Formats: sequence, structure tokens, C-alpha cells
Amino acid sequence: MRLMTISEVSKTFNVTTRMLRYYDEIGLLPSTRKQDYAYRVYDESALKRLQMIITLRKLRIPLKKIALIFNDAEQTKIIEIFQESIDEINTEITALQTIRDILNTFIMRLNSKKHTHIKLDVLNDAELISLIQTLSLSKIKLKEECSMDDLNKANEILSTLKNVRIIHLPPCTVAASHYFGENPEENARKPLEEFVRSIELQKIKPDLRMFGFNNPSPTGNETYGYEFWVTIPDDLDVPSPLQKKYFKGGLYAAHCIKMGDFHEWQLLAQWVMNNSEYEYDAREPLGMNGCLEEHLNAYSFFAEDAKAAQFIQLDLLVPIKVK
Repeated sequence: MRLMTISEVSKTFNVTTRMLRYYDEIGLLPSTRKQDYAYRVYDESALKRLQMIITLRKLRIPLKKIALIFNDAEQTKIIEIFQESIDEINTEITALQTIRDILNTFIMRLNSKKHTHIKLDVLNDAELISLIQTLSLSKIKLKEECSMDDLNKANEILSTLKNVRIIHLPPCTVAASHYFGENPEENARKPLEEFVRSIELQKIKPDLRMFGFNNPSPTGNETYGYEFWVTIPDDLDVPSPLQKKYFKGGLYAAHCIKMGDFHEWQLLAQWVMNNSEYEYDAREPLGMNGCLEEHLNAYSFFAEDAKAAQFIQLDLLVPIKVK
């Protein structure tokens, strides 16, 4: 039986290598390593398991519940989990139907007041307001993977981001680690990890920050690269193969995600494109069109504790400027 490398699996199943490594880290899709071979490989049983994960994710089953399904030898939990998902979807359908009905009512009343100057009075309708108060402010939960283009497009309006922040990254000096080839994130991370741990950088710079970006970005099935940065004191020397770089910082649109929700990059890009106050501002680093990913809990990135290392939040960062 032929084993597939992580890169081959990524291309075959249209999932990112980062996602595959994350599934491995949380024990959902263990990989293996051949003797004298540096890269992760997957056997036939792992590929079947991945296909099941993708199917369940398309059905909007959360990763934690997928893990319960896999760990339930008698599969007594699967009906319960599916029923919970149906109940959640039914709640969303009811909420959406209510929103649709309220908006239709508003439209009819606004049309009836077309020639008056009191159109906003419809927003003071006590009956409708009491009904609206029962609705949640949170957006519909869409957790599909990047490969679910059709579902993402179908829910594009509903999934518009509401929690984008405008932040300014200050100038800083960084130690940079870059790798181009198989498993670029993993291979770029290793020398940086060794550097941080060897000098105990957290003690030297307790406010250290961690950034990463594709360099270059993948196009189609081509091999790509990844670059990691960790902020360092200006006067600190870094050993090869790391490089010392200066980052100018600047204004960014920021959106926080949990590790794995990389499909929200598309939503953030759309937010910037449609914004009336800000516009995209291409600048260094140009490896990912100026965009960055910041590990908000960088301490966990270098943690030896497996549970701490799994708890990862990222800020997706798009460079912007005022229009």
C-alpha cells in the first residue's frame, strides 16, 4: 500500500497542510513517519478517516464532537450528536424566518410611508421591537472548511464579519525563519523554537509577539513557503539560518479566529474590499500580499505542554490605509 505525504494529501483532498497538522496535534488524524524520512505520511486508514472528517465538517459537526464519534466504539453517541445539530439548525432556520418576516413587514410599512418624512417611525413599533429583542446579535455559526466553497457562497451575506478591529502594529525588530518546500510551516518553526528556548527569549523579552505568513503564497498545486517572525530586542544577534529583520508596522484590519478557521481570511478580505473608510494597502512583507497571522498566545506556541500548545488563537491581519 502506497503512503501519501502530507503535501499529496493536501492537494488530493483540498485541505491545507496546516489543517492536517492541527488535526494530528489534537489527535483527530494521526500521521506516521517512515524511517529516514522527515515528512508526515498517511496510510489508507488515515485517508478514510480524513474523508469522514471532511464529510462531518460539511455537515457542520464541530471537531470536538467528531472526536467523540471516533472514540465511541459502539457509536451510541452519533445519533445524539446528529440530533443536537438538527436542533441547532432548526433554531437558526426559525430565527432567519423571523428576521425575514420582520424585514418584509418593515418594507411594506416603509412603502406605505413613501411620501412622508417619518419613515423611521416604523423602527419604534413596540410589537416588532419586542419580537426583535428575542433575537441574538451573534452571527449565524458557519464553521465549514475552505473546501466548502458552495456553502460559503450561499451564506456569504449572513457570515459578514461584525467584529473587525482597526489596530496599529508598532515598528519592531524580529528574528525571521523561512522555509520553502514540503511542510513549510513546520520546518520554518523548528529553528525558531530552538532559538527561543535556547536563550529563554520569554525572559529577555516578556512582551514578545509571534507572526507568520506565506512566503511565497501557494498557487494551485505548487509548493509554497512560510515565514515565522518573533519579536526580539533591537540589539540581540540571531544565529543562522535565522535572519534579523526590521518591521515598520502600520495600520491593519484585524479579525480573531481559533486555529483551523482559516476560511475566514476570505471574509476579512471582503470586509476590507467593501469598507467605506479604509482600503487595502499593499506593503512589506509582500509574501502574503502584506497580510500577517499573529499568534495571540505566543507562549503556547513554544509550550512543551501538549494541551497548552493546542490552544491557539490567531489574529488575521490585512494592511489598510484611510481612504
